Amino acid sequence: MPSDLNDWQYDLGGVLIGAGTNVNVIDVTGLGRPPVRDNDTDQPSMDGSFAGPDYWAARQIQFDAAITIPGNPTACYDAVAALQAAADNTSVRLVGGQGMTLRVKRPGSPVKALTVRARKLDPEYKQVIHGYVPLDMEFFAHDPTFYADEDSTTEIPLGWLTGGGFAAPVVAPIYVQDGTTAADRPGWVTNQGDADAWPIIRITGPCANVTVTNVATGRSLAFPSLDLDAGRWIEIDTRPGYRTATWDNGGNAAAALSPSSRLDLFSLPPGTSEMRWTAFDNTNSARLRLTWRDAYIAL
Repeated sequence: MPSDLNDWQYDLGGVLIGAGTNVNVIDVTGLGRPPVRDNDTDQPSMDGSFAGPDYWAARQIQFDAAITIPGNPTACYDAVAALQAAADNTSVRLVGGQGMTLRVKRPGSPVKALTVRARKLDPEYKQVIHGYVPLDMEFFAHDPTFYADEDSTTEIPLGWLTGGGFAAPVVAPIYVQDGTTAADRPGWVTNQGDADAWPIIRITGPCANVTVTNVATGRSLAFPSLDLDAGRWIEIDTRPGYRTATWDNGGNAAAALSPSSRLDLFSLPPGTSEMRWTAFDNTNSARLRLTWRDAYIAL
């Protein structure tokens, strides 16, 4: 569970700075509209250019800050060391696709987070004897979208009883689904932000021939050859920078996806979306779990 932040505070990989701390944040840049990668091309033999699609580029976030601990230079050095340790985590720095979490709290807004890499952390020790150390820090967010501070999760069982109930007399055994016809189960997920969110989907067996459809976007993920035993699972991560399919033993499960299944297009738009999945399961115990973070355009 992430720690609570007060207004005008920042959490850099677990190190708290900003209002009410020993690290005063003077200015921050790079938290507005992300830079744009345009694809405009000049019009041949005429004035102007043709407007191509615009894509968001990565964010470059810069902090102008200062450690202020009057009369205690040792504590200033310790504060710099804590920031350097957070930025130098080898599980982040040496692993492709990984990042540290930058959390931000603004008045009237919930805590929002970015995944970043540290690019610069330069202290100036000229006045450290007085307990004052200016800091120049720079972070790079490869995904420029802001996300909620905590996960949202919903679980959708495959088997269910459709409308109409039972007609008496009820005679045992009762079959919810016989395994010869694919069960079809809808559920709903809500992205409370104003940008597309990216779910992590875990399918737990027993089930076979699975298809997961986001009704709002019309996109589907199909696993025509999938046959999961009871208790086994497959996890699909659609987040930017990940886009993986993994077995419960850590193996690569990308081959289980059909060629038309696009992880890079399987997003959750703002608002409530219907998520429907079909599969074969005659035990009424298969489960689909979706985990996501609400996504936001701005702080």
